[in-house]
Amino acid sequence: MVVAAPSSGSGKTTVATGLMAALTARGLTVSPHKVGPDYIDPGYHALATGRAGRNLDAYLCGPDLVGPLFVHGARGCDIAVVEGVMGLFDGAAGEGELASTAQVAKLLRAPVVLVVDASSQSRSVAALVHGFVGWDPEVRIGGVILNKVASDRHEALLREALDSVGVPVLGVLRRAPQVDVPSRHLGLVPVAERGAEAVGAVAVMAAQVADGCDLEALVGLARGAGALACGGWDAGEALVSSPPPPLPVPSLGAAPPDPRFRPGRPRPQTPDGLEKKRVAVAGGAAFTFSYAEHTELLAAAGAEVVVFDPLRDEELPEGTAGLVIGGGFPEVYAAELSANEGLRKSVAELALGGAPVAAECAGLLYLCRELDGLPMCGVLDASARMSERLTLGYRDAVAVSDSALAVAGTRLRGHEFHRTVVEPGAGAAPAWGVRAPERRVEGFVERGVHASYLHTHWAAEPGVARRFVERCRTS
Repeated sequence: MVVAAPSSGSGKTTVATGLMAALTARGLTVSPHKVGPDYIDPGYHALATGRAGRNLDAYLCGPDLVGPLFVHGARGCDIAVVEGVMGLFDGAAGEGELASTAQVAKLLRAPVVLVVDASSQSRSVAALVHGFVGWDPEVRIGGVILNKVASDRHEALLREALDSVGVPVLGVLRRAPQVDVPSRHLGLVPVAERGAEAVGAVAVMAAQVADGCDLEALVGLARGAGALACGGWDAGEALVSSPPPPLPVPSLGAAPPDPRFRPGRPRPQTPDGLEKKRVAVAGGAAFTFSYAEHTELLAAAGAEVVVFDPLRDEELPEGTAGLVIGGGFPEVYAAELSANEGLRKSVAELALGGAPVAAECAGLLYLCRELDGLPMCGVLDASARMSERLTLGYRDAVAVSDSALAVAGTRLRGHEFHRTVVEPGAGAAPAWGVRAPERRVEGFVERGVHASYLHTHWAAEPGVARRFVERCRTS
């Protein structure tokens, strides 16, 4: 089922996360999904279900991949809950229904549960729901959950009004103190930063949903979802079907031998007998933004993926041949990242030696000379700082320079979401040419480094992962 709302702020994250946790507590294996590029909500979904939260983004990956990615994530589960984005019919600006919750619901043939903020209205709720039910006949709204209901009398008025619409009320949540999920400049504070507090918050959401919603009716609604004709996405199959990188792969420069790697130590091998190359992926509280499919693609391409924490680990994992630093909040942890001088030097040595490094947004900031005046890795001759201006939106991009990720001319769709500025915004060899909101180049391609503000989803172009791992073998 898809949990949607007329607008942002209606309570769909509380309902979706609480529903996932409540169903999990009843013994169901729940597959959690999020419409759109959001990285933070899936962290709460993962905490609620014990499974990786996965994104379904028809803009980044294309509509044809929504079904296969969903089936891949939901394999082996009893039920799947998909949290929507913004309002039900809101999608990419100027692109009609593209990337909207409504489009994803139609692609999945899934019923929609509409979460309505009922505060400050009574009979008008019927007009609101009636309008959403009739707007697109292909979107099946199977029920309503009323949020922020003031009293029994208020609930009775709302139910009476909705009787005329013919949409069942599947839950009523009373006005209550807000669940303790703090926000800051880019939205909710990620799970990885909150520890036990996040566990408690999810438990409160689960209790609210369990007490106020008809869980049996909701499960019954999900059972009525239409069958999907597509098979599940598979990282290995995706790599096979994607165009191969140009051969021979040119060397990016020989990296100096790593004194921490003992040559006599046996290394894992791929099924075809090639030595697996170790790819270190940044994690921990400062780097929480990543798509699960990225590590799956790296592993399918022959990498041994190892996660490290730049806040705690003083050097890269032994034998690291490539480095992936995704998004997150380095600006919040700038002092701690700067103080970890050993790791900063380790990253710089790897990058300056020619090893492939893929850095997105937070990773870009970490590779800069400084962030808000504090020393960072110094791989890029650029300075980063916080800004009052929010940069947000989907982007159409084309690779400007050959890199460890793509050949020049490769087209990808991406997403920007940050309140920081990097000066200069592009190097002598930029990473991407971006069409919107204005034509510009951005990012850096230097030696094996590809650093950019743009978040991309590699499932849309699996050759990115294969090319990266191949460069790990040849650099």
